[in-house]
Amino acid sequence: MRPTLSDAKATPAVAFCFFANHVLDGAGWARSRLARFAGRTLEFRAPLLPAVLVTLTPQGRLEPGGAEPPGAVVFLGPKTKVSGEPQLAAELEELSRILRWDVEEDLSRVVGDVLAHRAVEAGRALWRWQVDAAGRLGEAMGAYAVDEARFVVRRPELTALAEGIERLSQALVELEQRVARLD
Repeated sequence: MRPTLSDAKATPAVAFCFFANHVLDGAGWARSRLARFAGRTLEFRAPLLPAVLVTLTPQGRLEPGGAEPPGAVVFLGPKTKVSGEPQLAAELEELSRILRWDVEEDLSRVVGDVLAHRAVEAGRALWRWQVDAAGRLGEAMGAYAVDEARFVVRRPELTALAEGIERLSQALVELEQRVARLD
């Protein structure tokens, strides 16, 4: 039987819990590990998104809302960071490394295995292309800033300038000493 959506107002916390519980439903072992921390509040933070407070249930699922201060704060990004109660934080860090959403499996239920596989591979190829294009653009902008526009000075040029300034400074000190001896 399909899980039903609650009558809760559509908020970021409700959406986050819906997605997280979907992933957890496919991993009973993860829910049993989270169930040990039932009643604890978690705060999830991600760049450019509002913070989300959730509470762990005795079934190892998440429900929107929770008490302040949270037992753990999870910073979502390229590398997940967790702070808070040591045991809870350690468990959340480990689950963040292991637990993954199987997009292809979910998509295959709607469009079939072959099309789901092709769609996921196309998405991965698009992502690789985006990363490659961003890297090339960054390199081109850096080369332009250094070579064409001269906004940035290369390290060898900067080192040579610093050495020249040091030699000039030393020569001025020697000149001042000579002038002082003439007086």
